[in-house]
Amino acid sequence: MLQDALYLREYARALSLAGVRSPDESALVMFNEHSAGAITVERSLHEGFLKDLGVTQEEAGVMQASPTTLAYTSFLLKTATLGDYSEVLGAVLPCYWIYERVGKTLLERGSPNPRYQKWLDTYGGEEFGALVQAVLDLSDSVFKNLNPAQKARVTEAFITTSRYEWMFWDAAWRLEEWPVGQ
Repeated sequence: MLQDALYLREYARALSLAGVRSPDESALVMFNEHSAGAITVERSLHEGFLKDLGVTQEEAGVMQASPTTLAYTSFLLKTATLGDYSEVLGAVLPCYWIYERVGKTLLERGSPNPRYQKWLDTYGGEEFGALVQAVLDLSDSVFKNLNPAQKARVTEAFITTSRYEWMFWDAAWRLEEWPVGQ
């Protein structure tokens, strides 16, 4: 949960940059709303989880990003800053899409644990699904007019971020820490 909170702060920044990079004002508004929403929804989820786990906000505030969290967020922010708009879309899309698919799949199974069920309800629900569909529709319209070199860069950004998504979940499973101390 703590790594997720650190990740989402930087992901929110990448979403804002996606909005800024967009030539379309409606995408600017959408991405900035999603950025604010990521912070608001995740704070709500995390505050509840942190409280349930006995972690104070102060403890959470001094948490260091794991190697995977730092690498993932650094890639997102580098792409959002230096890539072209289509690359930024390719980089932010997997987080939306993977969470929605995982959330929807797991929501069908449900969880006896209220903590997990709340997560499933958030990411498997219709409201999040509508946000994801809006980003997919926008991406489809932007990607259809790309030349082969642009398509290759977008594909590379999408694949890299998808790999980081897998690595992020795996790092949480393994309770990843830095191999050398401070």
